[in-house]
Amino acid sequence: MQYDITLEIGYRFEHPATAARTLLRMFPINTSRQTLLHGSLTCSPQASERRDEVDFFGNMLTSLMFSAPLKDVRFRFEGRVQRIPFDGGLDLSPPLAVLPREIDGVASLGPHSPHHYLGPSERIQPVGEIAAFGQDVTAAALTTLEAVLAVSRGLHALFDFDATATDVATDPAEAFAQRRGVCQDISHVMIGALRAVGIPAGYVSGFLRTQPPPGQPRLSGADAMHAWVRAWCGRELGWVEIDPTNDLRVALDHVVVAYGRDYADVSPVKGSLRSAGPHKTQHSVDMVPEVLSTAG
Repeated sequence: MQYDITLEIGYRFEHPATAARTLLRMFPINTSRQTLLHGSLTCSPQASERRDEVDFFGNMLTSLMFSAPLKDVRFRFEGRVQRIPFDGGLDLSPPLAVLPREIDGVASLGPHSPHHYLGPSERIQPVGEIAAFGQDVTAAALTTLEAVLAVSRGLHALFDFDATATDVATDPAEAFAQRRGVCQDISHVMIGALRAVGIPAGYVSGFLRTQPPPGQPRLSGADAMHAWVRAWCGRELGWVEIDPTNDLRVALDHVVVAYGRDYADVSPVKGSLRSAGPHKTQHSVDMVPEVLSTAG
């Protein structure tokens, strides 16, 4: 499956912003299940300095510096990504009681090492109520993967998707208490619950197919960038990606932009500037399946 993707993020400032420095993570990355066929990232007005690099987690990172004052700024990614089919395979994950031993057996401290995804991170701190929820819904799980799926299923039943209930800075504890939020909130809560029961878990930022195939329901969270969870399920199975907002295993409808421990590691736009007064933000995503022509 191939997708033509356009992502545009814009800001308008009431008063011109100066000394603006921006970090962008808007490029889809290459993984074992997807390939970036081509893509470009532009900004208007053009930055005075630009640097493209790869961060610790393997994400494409673009650093921009603007020397002139900004009244409006717009960032735009356009590209094509190919997703590779994957049926999920067999459940080769160990029981939860055995998982700590398998984690200890991982010697690497590279970006995909489970050791980075067990403890607290900037946006996900231990919360007693979330830990208790995780322990309760995983109590009957026979394997690590069953435990991961149980947490996703439990949160999907517990949460109402509500784009007005939270914002980008909402704490997972607050979202869990009100049982409402968006994909970022549900993913943060799921990561906290998984870590509480000893399962390494991280945050995935990306795109979700806007228009589903004929006869299938439209998925929640498809109008903007989406978020889901990756969980390390032992040496044999490795990392598994789960979308708790829609309670499904990630397949062809999802495209990965960035991996991290939580949203702070993968935010599409981050930076600093000097400005006064409010600003407005515009965010749009278009993810269109490629239409292949046939000859004859």
